[in-house]
Amino acid sequence: MNKGELVDAVTAKTNITKKQADEVISAFLSVVTEAVANGEKVTLIGFGSFERRERSQREGRNPKTNETITIPATKVPAFSAGKQFREKVAP
Repeated sequence: MNKGELVDAVTAKTNITKKQADEVISAFLSVVTEAVANGEKVTLIGFGSFERRERSQREGRNPKTNETITIPATKVPAFSAGKQFREKVAP
């Protein structure tokens, strides 16, 4: 499902227009992205949590030359599914 399909699904389940649904979804994504980028954790009970995790520096290998390289430390977004979401997906 892409964003357009999500907008259509939200419109079908609510009493709002496609334009309003698109604005709400865009605002939600913007708020969550900004919060996680600032190091905050966003928790939606029953759905899941969005957070920023840190990956430490590690060694890797160049597959072409088999040469050892250093992969620098970085910060990555992460999502952990909530209990209700997990149970719905895998009953």
